[in-house]
Amino acid sequence: MAGQDRRDRPLTIRPGGVVHSPAVSAVPVEHLDELQAYAEAVAGCTRCRLAQGRTQVVFGSGNPHADLMFVGEAPGFHEDKQGVPFVGQAGKLLEKLLAGIGLSRQDVYIANVLMCRPPGNRDPQPDEIEACERHLFRKLELIEPVVVATLGNFATKLLSGRPLGITRVHGQEQQTTIGSRSVLLYPLYHPAAALYTPAMLTVLESDFARLPELLGRTPEPAAAPEPELALVLPQPPAEQLGLF
Repeated sequence: MAGQDRRDRPLTIRPGGVVHSPAVSAVPVEHLDELQAYAEAVAGCTRCRLAQGRTQVVFGSGNPHADLMFVGEAPGFHEDKQGVPFVGQAGKLLEKLLAGIGLSRQDVYIANVLMCRPPGNRDPQPDEIEACERHLFRKLELIEPVVVATLGNFATKLLSGRPLGITRVHGQEQQTTIGSRSVLLYPLYHPAAALYTPAMLTVLESDFARLPELLGRTPEPAAAPEPELALVLPQPPAEQLGLF
């Protein structure tokens, strides 16, 4: 599978930005330092109202060199308490789906659109997404995944830049550019949807089954910006000479 040499060992940013890894020496120190420094810098983020009710920032966890990165919606109750994304029932299902394609949490990186839990697990608000999106984009730049799998509507709409809902686009990969990096965006239903609608589990398993193929593709280079067109001003009509 592409990028297998990058899957060293998992990195989890614990509360306060502390790195937890059973083999930190397997990952380049400068890379860990940069990711850890960023986690520490945002651990006290107050850019939106969610900071007032959270237990802690949920930065992300997994392999910092992962070829596959998952982006969910927002932390829930258990994530807010533990400081790690996808540790509840949806997280267990995500692990089961990964196992079905021969992967584990240690092979991927998992984050969310929001780093703080919305009260009552309500939907993220537009201003909250706007306040937090820079943190997500920075993580994507540091981790440099080949495939970014978005879980649900909010992550899909944010990273695709399109308003289309997950029902219309799930399982349809899209080459896109995030920052200066070209990635393959792959929308998936959120695992929580399958917990409430068991028939959706079959759809999730089918979409997950394509991930090994997508990881094996050679990523396309980022498209060069279109050259600016020179502004050409219309010329006044030539003055007609008098004939007489």
